[in-house]
Amino acid sequence: MGFFDKFFSKKEEPHYDSTNITVRDLDINFVFDYDLSTWKVIALYEYDWGDSYFTREFKITDGDETLYLGMEEDDELELTIGSKIKLRELGTVLVNELMTHQSPPNAFAFKGENYVLMEQAPGYFHDVSKGENDWEEFISWDFENEKGTHVITIEQWGEKEFEASLSMYIEEYQLDNILPASEATN
Repeated sequence: MGFFDKFFSKKEEPHYDSTNITVRDLDINFVFDYDLSTWKVIALYEYDWGDSYFTREFKITDGDETLYLGMEEDDELELTIGSKIKLRELGTVLVNELMTHQSPPNAFAFKGENYVLMEQAPGYFHDVSKGENDWEEFISWDFENEKGTHVITIEQWGEKEFEASLSMYIEEYQLDNILPASEATN
């Protein structure tokens, strides 16, 4: 590379239209406003559910709190935002069922609301932010509350390794002022 190549080389074009950035364009180091706070994407995860169906999840922070923004696009865009919860918060009956049978019950109560199993799916997980192409196998169960506003996801990563999260459904318009990573952060 010559001295002037540094100044005249073409920059890689962004994967988005800079005049119309949407939630579908989110990537690592992007920032956006949600619920009166500014959030930064600090990690990006992809999920492969088979049959060429993929979903994305963004680990986000506002500096004080860390949340997870889920993005699924089937017939329409579906967004969730939530946080990890301790499995034991879901109750000893559910935990015992998981440990004994490697499967949760079809329904359970959590914080005064009933949650019903909506979907069970095996899949593969990939942490895009690490820059590697390693995929990890897991099983996921999604439980929705009766109002259809919240979802509890339980994931099994090994024989006795489980994680849980509580999320709520949000609308695309709730995320605004989406900006890409600045040159200074790269």
